[in-house]
Amino acid sequence: MAAFLRRYPEQLPARPKAIIVVSAHWETRGFIFGAAVRPTMIYDYSGFPPHTYQLNYPIAGAPALAARAAALLSSKGLEASIDEARGIDHGLFIPMMVSFPEGDIPMIEMSVEKTFDPQLHLDAGKALAPLRAEGVLIVGSGMSFHNMRGYGDPRFTAPSEEFDQWLTAAAKSDPDTREALLAAWRDAPSARLSHPREEHLLPLMVAAGASGGEGRRIYSERVMQTAISAFRFD
Repeated sequence: MAAFLRRYPEQLPARPKAIIVVSAHWETRGFIFGAAVRPTMIYDYSGFPPHTYQLNYPIAGAPALAARAAALLSSKGLEASIDEARGIDHGLFIPMMVSFPEGDIPMIEMSVEKTFDPQLHLDAGKALAPLRAEGVLIVGSGMSFHNMRGYGDPRFTAPSEEFDQWLTAAAKSDPDTREALLAAWRDAPSARLSHPREEHLLPLMVAAGASGGEGRRIYSERVMQTAISAFRFD
């Protein structure tokens, strides 16, 4: 997974001018965009090795982009605001410091909406779509399988693979079919075994919603006896 993240920037058509990271670890009423000029670190985990609390990723924020992103959502009737004080949690700094170790691209974090409505997140992605043409990369930071009791348990290998196959087929579908399938993801095989709580799947909805093009799987591996994949939407 780390090797994939390191190579990921090579797959992009151009160096991003800025990055919006949708974090599974920030749940809010309405969507919120981090607008700190110099975001602080939020070590939102416990019981990890001491060095993980010394990680530092001193990125520049993008307050103007955060305000514009919130305005785009508001213009579509979606509740959205900015937070000028909140720092970055590990949904942003862990993958981004592997993919973009220099930390020299402005980044902002976006929350997931606590109602967990998949269509709402697809619609949020649609609202953000104009930013892509301006060189803004939209990253969904979550996990295609996220059942903490399932990791390392061979009984979850088959269910995770079943859901992964469905998710891959959905991602590769034409945009209208993809939206319909993702909006009804709870009907997918082994859906609730793979996501007892769907906050880690919702960032993918935003990324998919922001694209009117092709979707494809760009990473797949068995991690802790469960199938894990990543997707790109052109």
